[in-house]
Amino acid sequence: MRYFIIILLATLSFVSKAQSVKITQSTKGEYISVEPIENKSISKQFKIFNYKQFEDYLKTKDKSKTYVINFWATWCAPCVKELPYFEKINTDYASENVEVILVSLDFPKQIDTRLKPFLKDNKLQSEVVLLNDVDANTWIPKVNKDWSGAIPATLIYNSEKSEFYEQSFDYNDLENTLKTFLK
Repeated sequence: MRYFIIILLATLSFVSKAQSVKITQSTKGEYISVEPIENKSISKQFKIFNYKQFEDYLKTKDKSKTYVINFWATWCAPCVKELPYFEKINTDYASENVEVILVSLDFPKQIDTRLKPFLKDNKLQSEVVLLNDVDANTWIPKVNKDWSGAIPATLIYNSEKSEFYEQSFDYNDLENTLKTFLK
């Protein structure tokens, strides 16, 4: 039995780490087969930007909309707690020209192990982008000169107004804040 486990582990390590495997045993229990499963991509894809690319991307957005840009990460409990409120705003205010963009600050090496499974499990419908820029001391003050870098943080803006919030939101606070942009 010990040799069987060693052979199974050796076989599994040979299969690409990016692939899942399906292990099946014959009905008589005499052999096990290990087959790669086609790696199914998550339904929600996201873009990966450095800050300059992200800034340029925002410049291409529809100027007639109000944008709610939330900076978050899967490892940030207050961020995760408030995500449903941003999702609800995205749904409830889509007809009022509001768009939510969720800017993940997750570590790039955890995209496959943490971010993609999180997006899939939580079925986020808002646009998600990953900000992959290690020079935070340069880009954080460009978002807001007073931002300490703590998350969650939210930028809400339109063609007439821009405000930055270094705080968590509940739904009512987020909705009331957003309404001040829609008057």
